[in-house]
Amino acid sequence: MKFSPGDVVPATALETIHGKPLQLPDAGSRWVHLQFRRFAGCPVCNFHLLTFARRQGELAAAGIREVVLFHSSAQEMRKYQAQLPFDCVADPAKAHYRRFGVETSRLAFLHPRVFWSGLRWVLATGRFYRKAENGITGLPADVLIDARGTVVAVKYGGHADDHWEVDELLALAGAASS
Repeated sequence: MKFSPGDVVPATALETIHGKPLQLPDAGSRWVHLQFRRFAGCPVCNFHLLTFARRQGELAAAGIREVVLFHSSAQEMRKYQAQLPFDCVADPAKAHYRRFGVETSRLAFLHPRVFWSGLRWVLATGRFYRKAENGITGLPADVLIDARGTVVAVKYGGHADDHWEVDELLALAGAASS
């Protein structure tokens, strides 16, 4: 089921790749930005998350807690996401992807923006993925949830590089606050 603004996210127990439990909705956070990414080594996803990591202070100041899911194992994710300053969750069975209506597309990686984002990751880090757990056809999704579990805003991507940028997320949270 795809979520829409105004929908309520049912209580969901998650566990980070470091074994830390977390709960949705999160009454202790003003907002939770739930990101659904592709496979752990995805250069597009990792470049995107690097921009969020660099601006984590701004996100925290706005009351936004980042929670990022990948359809990879925790073991594979720790190779790429262990250093990120926010919670990362492994969902290799894609149970949460199905629950939130996050889809796949054979065209996910064919958009020109996908190539450039992937290339920027490789140039910035010198890293390239060796394994694409659960394939390369996953699409991203972003869900902004308030402390009560109400979906404030949502975006289901049409290709691998179709997601909210930090400024968009900050603007959405700011607009929802007023």
